[in-house]
Amino acid sequence: MAPRGGSSARDFAVVGNAPRLFDRRRPCLPLPVNLSPMENPTRDIFLHLPTWQQITFYVLGGASCVVFVHGFWRRIHKYRRGRSVDRFDGLAGRIWRATVTILTNSTVRRGDKLGGLAHAMILWGFIFLFIGTCIVALDHDFLRFFDVKLLEGSFYLGFSLVLDVFGVVFIAGIVLMIARRVQKPKQLDYTRADDHGGHYDRSGYVTDDMIFLWLLLIIGVTGFLVEGLRIGQTMPDFERWSPVGYGLGAMFSEMSADAVFNAHLWLWWVHGIAVVSFVAYIPYSKMMHIVTDALNLVFTNEGVARNLPKLPPGPVGEDGKAGAPAMGYSSITDFTWKELLDFDACTKCGRCHVACPAHAAGTTLSPRDLILDLRTFANDALGTPELLKQTFSEGSHWPQERGLTVDVAAEVVRAETLWSCTTCSACVESCPVGVEHLTSIVQMRRHLVDQGTVDDNLQNALMSLGDYGNSFGQSPKKRHRWTKGLSFKVKDARKTEVDYLWFVGDFASYDPRIQALSRQVAEVFNTAGVDFGILADGERNAGNDVRRVGEEGLFEMLAEENVKALESATFQRVVTTDPHSLNTLRNEYPDQGATHAVHHYTAVLAELLRDGRLPVTNRLNYKVTYHDPCYLARYNGEVEAPREVMRALGLDLHDMPRCGANTLCCGAGGGRIWMDTSNEQQRTSEQRIEEAMTLGEIQYFVTACPKDYAMYTDAAKALDSPIVVKDLIELVTEATEAAE
Repeated sequence: MAPRGGSSARDFAVVGNAPRLFDRRRPCLPLPVNLSPMENPTRDIFLHLPTWQQITFYVLGGASCVVFVHGFWRRIHKYRRGRSVDRFDGLAGRIWRATVTILTNSTVRRGDKLGGLAHAMILWGFIFLFIGTCIVALDHDFLRFFDVKLLEGSFYLGFSLVLDVFGVVFIAGIVLMIARRVQKPKQLDYTRADDHGGHYDRSGYVTDDMIFLWLLLIIGVTGFLVEGLRIGQTMPDFERWSPVGYGLGAMFSEMSADAVFNAHLWLWWVHGIAVVSFVAYIPYSKMMHIVTDALNLVFTNEGVARNLPKLPPGPVGEDGKAGAPAMGYSSITDFTWKELLDFDACTKCGRCHVACPAHAAGTTLSPRDLILDLRTFANDALGTPELLKQTFSEGSHWPQERGLTVDVAAEVVRAETLWSCTTCSACVESCPVGVEHLTSIVQMRRHLVDQGTVDDNLQNALMSLGDYGNSFGQSPKKRHRWTKGLSFKVKDARKTEVDYLWFVGDFASYDPRIQALSRQVAEVFNTAGVDFGILADGERNAGNDVRRVGEEGLFEMLAEENVKALESATFQRVVTTDPHSLNTLRNEYPDQGATHAVHHYTAVLAELLRDGRLPVTNRLNYKVTYHDPCYLARYNGEVEAPREVMRALGLDLHDMPRCGANTLCCGAGGGRIWMDTSNEQQRTSEQRIEEAMTLGEIQYFVTACPKDYAMYTDAAKALDSPIVVKDLIELVTEATEAAE
């Protein structure tokens, strides 16, 4: 890019031969005689440079392009080493979506208004200045051979004004961004979450950031200075359309002609060298995100965490058939080309680092660190140049070898780090450039499961799930015992046709605390005249968390049994109180052949209240806050139905700062509820209760997920909090005829 200088410098017209560079004996070039300043506004390129210097500039420009292409090709070569994955479906739509995202700056400004503003200013300044440079190149290097000139008359005047305006925007954005780096907010602290001995040096990242920004600043500032010095030679009136350059030119016109002329030549070359250096440096630095982020936004899949990829295919044998599926990722070449692109697309912005509940709990997991470690290792192992990167000293957890046989799930990323993930997808949601952290984590977990590197408590839970179909180690015959004590008999949907099939889930079936809530849901449904039934002992754990733990084989077994049970029942729709089950039933079971409409019970309640089938007889006047479950709000975008229900009940709702799709995970997901959590400094469930306590006199902390209810009840008790945890169904029961 040469926004204001380089081949785009607006050089003044000269008479006679061009002077030698820096020849102080040469006087300032005169304004051509009898030329009216407004006669034909235009500019000429290179006229004051001797031919050998023009050739030198083009040679340098060509060399920088060669260096760029070489670095870019090395990255393409790296991506080609990854597994294949189809991300070319609907390519036109993908390109359009990415273009809109980039031009509106929508993902960058989300959650970081100041950073988003600075980025937008740099982005739009860069775009206009790059377009301006391309127009200059087109006009000077091609159209002149056809006796066509763009940069003259009114077009030139408008061109000058637009580039000056966006040049100012560009520089202001860079200054803002540098100021943020100096202030170093939490998300820009590159200290590793697991570096307690100073074994990881990330100063290269800081240096790379600053080179990137300062080089852009030098290009922008010298571009304006070159323009001002050029205009200051003659001060033609039409250059008032370049307000910044004209203002600088007026200042420089007070200098001697010789000084202005030589300063212009010096700065022209400073500007030009900065531009060609920028181009050459792109593929080897953070500047590459200009390319990789755009590509990653094209090839990312929205909601990728909802339906995880299946096991990667095994190696192809001599007969041309693929062997047994690979059990997750162990080698760096097991990652797909899209995942390798993810690693390069990361800009180290730290949003995932700040959003991650596992990091907030004090574990060794930072999604940013995980991606950067994989990028560093991929570049080393696959021969991709990276000039400034993290380095490691003796004592670090980093493999001494860099080969393709290194186990990335044990030697590059710690097993403890992988098991700390709650799979809440906050990292994916917060990433502005479409990095899909979760798929890489789950694939490496699959490898750990295959190798038996599993937490003992988790191993016991998985065995129970395999033997009994639930994590409580209880007989399937006991799954529907919670229905005892109801005022009516709950139908078995396998025997009687129903409108709603209620997929109850493990916690709602077996946990004594949640069983009471299940009975209240049943009573409310019955009061409203909802025709519903259950699968009774035919139901198994849906497998959502089993799959995210990495036990793909067990997930497929559970899903197969559930699909058979669903096929044996007669119903119209599925309802569940468990957001985890909702996600896998809605988004992953269609691949198993089950394509039923699946609803969360809060959506059903909202419909019943809206239709008058569930009259509110006792409006509640409680001051409450509500916790959005990850698998309901972030995974499936359902945030309004619970709030509609609370408004209908008369509740005074006060949302916590992290709400909706930005909700904070309770810490139970991804199998964490089955694991030893002694590595956590403070549980996120306790942090969430403390967040609710900052809202003032909150009476009730409302949940809409069985696991949330269990986690937050324990957290409130541990903190001795005055806030009482209630499931939404308890408040619905209190406010409606179901309480009578």
